[in-house]
Amino acid sequence: MATNIRLERMFDAASASAPRVALIHYWLVGMRGGEKVLESLCRMFPQADIYTHVHVPGAVGPVIGAHRIVETRIGRLPMAARMYQRYLPLMPRALEELDLGGYDLIISSEAGPAKGVIAPPDAPHLCYCHSPMRYLWDQYHTYRGGAGVVTRALMPMMAHRLRQWDVTSAARVDGFVANSGHVAQRIAKYWRREAEVVAPPVAVGDFAPAPRAELGDYYLWAGELAPYKRPDLAVEAFTRMGRKLLVIGGPDKTVRQLRARAGDNVTFLGKVPFDELRRHLARCKALVFPGEEDFGIVPVEAIASGRPVIAYGRGGVLDTVEEGATGLFFHEQSVEALIDAVSRFERAPVADPDPALLVARARRFDEGAFRRGIGAALAGIGFDDTGSAALRMAGE
Repeated sequence: MATNIRLERMFDAASASAPRVALIHYWLVGMRGGEKVLESLCRMFPQADIYTHVHVPGAVGPVIGAHRIVETRIGRLPMAARMYQRYLPLMPRALEELDLGGYDLIISSEAGPAKGVIAPPDAPHLCYCHSPMRYLWDQYHTYRGGAGVVTRALMPMMAHRLRQWDVTSAARVDGFVANSGHVAQRIAKYWRREAEVVAPPVAVGDFAPAPRAELGDYYLWAGELAPYKRPDLAVEAFTRMGRKLLVIGGPDKTVRQLRARAGDNVTFLGKVPFDELRRHLARCKALVFPGEEDFGIVPVEAIASGRPVIAYGRGGVLDTVEEGATGLFFHEQSVEALIDAVSRFERAPVADPDPALLVARARRFDEGAFRRGIGAALAGIGFDDTGSAALRMAGE
């Protein structure tokens, strides 16, 4: 009884001294990598309020859902839950309309418009950047080329104005954190700002190696079947080689398109439950990762499962995959280069790694590492985290 009273008093004291924190996230319409980062920030600051353009109830997990969530005026527009990206030109003004008076700390989570809020003058603003908006910068011409006739005609004018705002709003941020060295380079290129690198949290403890006797004779491709992830390269290369490849992911339309081009040695499983994904990550010969991604969580999950990675040597994998230790790279996004990489892999020692060593390498990307990195970044912009640390101790 006395212990409970002491804990309650400690909790009350911590709550009274805990800083008021606002977390700004672009939109909450599903659980992907950006939302996993937001979850960790929510655990770091359990009393924080979340501001976002659009929130679809039930689309995010209970950790995020337990917080007070405030939508910008974008969320009140017609069919915003489905058409939120159509309202992109209106989002800068919607962010600037938010009244963040009274908050002690602002943390924005940026991949769409989020960092452009106007913070109180005495509240530090840290931006965790998953990527500068790719449809404005490095992938602008790709996105425009794939757009409809009307959008393609309007994009030059809209994107020009949005780029001006994007650069201007970057000047309002006190400190940037990038999820990889690759993204830090783009921040420097487009915003002319330096960024610390803190990898996003990966639930490496959810994965484990399989016994050697249970290892399979197949390679694995896993993820969303988006064009930039280049599943087509994997399918064509393994069809030519005749080696077994399992492909996990959707959507179903893309599965049908790829299956029409694949040999009998390529098996499409579609979207699978997490336990099945985890089982295949632990039993495959290697994960095949032919796309260029800002970070790339699946390679870390494969390494945490004790399996190596064959990856295209650009993007976030340069931070997560170590040549000869946890995988190997190929340096041209072509079928021939991938075939050559698989051939080199099968002759290399990394094809038969010590799973314990791979698991140890993966632990560098767990949530504890993320929290330490964010804490250091906050200290770098002059924020004292003492209050929220006391609150976390009380909660434990």
